[in-house]
Amino acid sequence: MFVSHPAYLRDKARALRVERGMTIDELAERLALPRTTIYYWVRDLPIPTTTRQSEAQRRGTEASRLKHARIRDDAYDRGVTEFDDLASEPTFRDFVCLYIAEGTKRDRNKVAITNSDPAVISMADRWLRRLADRPLLTYWVQYHADQDLAELKRFWSHRVGVAPEAIRFQRKSNSNQLTGRSWRSEHGVLTIAVCETVLRARLQAWIDLIRGSWQ
Repeated sequence: MFVSHPAYLRDKARALRVERGMTIDELAERLALPRTTIYYWVRDLPIPTTTRQSEAQRRGTEASRLKHARIRDDAYDRGVTEFDDLASEPTFRDFVCLYIAEGTKRDRNKVAITNSDPAVISMADRWLRRLADRPLLTYWVQYHADQDLAELKRFWSHRVGVAPEAIRFQRKSNSNQLTGRSWRSEHGVLTIAVCETVLRARLQAWIDLIRGSWQ
């Protein structure tokens, strides 16, 4: 369902973009609106290449911020453009929905997803390998104190197709023994992560588009 917003919000977003060089992320946070809405409102307004800040010591930092903001905006644009083609493929929407529920969202430069279900992890791993421009994935297993680490390493390395030494470990801080528990992570809980700003921005576009279709 299409959600209409007051015209003054669009005018405010455009003014902040021009006058303060605010990024799409900053505008979305400032105005408490979906990122996709902001994107369509200001996509014709590039972030200014100069700044009014007079402090010489801040110019380098500001230039770097604007550079990376443009990278994220371009990647978000790419995500919007490629969404329809990707969404026509089996399990892509499943992957994005999984990320909405289980993925890390605070870090703009990292994509990470955590789950204990081997089938879920396999699907997520396939998509991350395909979508990342530089698929240097890392793998961490959170484990219970009495689990066999060698067995966990064999299990997950086989499941995601990497060398056993690529699997790292982190002991669960809130768990000791499995015995007597009503719920168990038989194989621990695996986190797959890739540090890639561009993929994180593309993924945010896909998240926003899918969530928007639910409204």
